[in-house]
Amino acid sequence: MMKQVGSHRLIFWLTFIPPTLWLLIFLLIPLSIIGSFSFSEKRGLIDIELSWILNNYIRAADLIYLSTLIKSIGVAGITTVICFLFGFPLALGIASAPPRWKSILLIAVILPFCVNLLIRTYALIAVFRTRGFFNFGLEWFADLINVPFEPLSLLYNDTAVILGLVYVHLPFMVLPLYAGFEGFNKTLLEAALDLGASKLELLTSIIIPIITPSIISGCILVFIPALGSYLTPELLGGPNSQMIANVIERQFMNANDWPFGSALSMVLVYLTFGILALRYLCFNNLYLDKNKRRL
Repeated sequence: MMKQVGSHRLIFWLTFIPPTLWLLIFLLIPLSIIGSFSFSEKRGLIDIELSWILNNYIRAADLIYLSTLIKSIGVAGITTVICFLFGFPLALGIASAPPRWKSILLIAVILPFCVNLLIRTYALIAVFRTRGFFNFGLEWFADLINVPFEPLSLLYNDTAVILGLVYVHLPFMVLPLYAGFEGFNKTLLEAALDLGASKLELLTSIIIPIITPSIISGCILVFIPALGSYLTPELLGGPNSQMIANVIERQFMNANDWPFGSALSMVLVYLTFGILALRYLCFNNLYLDKNKRRL
């Protein structure tokens, strides 16, 4: 008996220590360093003095940086909504497909992850530029119906950034929704149809409430990475389409202002933790509501 207890403890520590060390070394320690830098002051070109003051956070509340953060939240929010509008029917279609097609469709959704993000973004530039494939297609159609055509300006604006973010993050919405649909009890739909429910009532009263945890997870998996996205707005956006991650990069690399760049980074981290806490509260409330209904 004692040997079994000892072996269980050994297994526990062997499985507990590696991920804990990983989180400590690659998450908590770097965050602590950046967090301490955010309370520091820049002295000269490269020197940083830890003074434990809030000047950098006060500066981060300036209208210029605050408007950039609000704009980034808005762009990430629009990206999340578009991903949901496209991802919901796509995930439902995959879950409803015959078994032999499901794996093929899932591979098609995941396949873009096999290609480097930089290459995919440059591919979007080739599609959306003034003499790109999209404008070539519109020009061909305009010639076909004998209508004058002016190439559309699809690059280096907020629209290009949002399209790029949707293209990058759509799989993050599809996969949680697909998992929710896969665990869905189809007999509930049959029972509701037998009772005379319409398709709209099926969607609003049965499907969406049951897969709400999957919807929340998908929205978070899209919103948080889109909020901190750097490469897509850097390549597809113009001077007026930069997001908060681009401002942070310029503080570290161009201005060499590590304390202020760290403060902006920590604001983004605090916002992320706040969203995760909100997710926990939503799931907790859903769990309590389900238990109350059962009682």
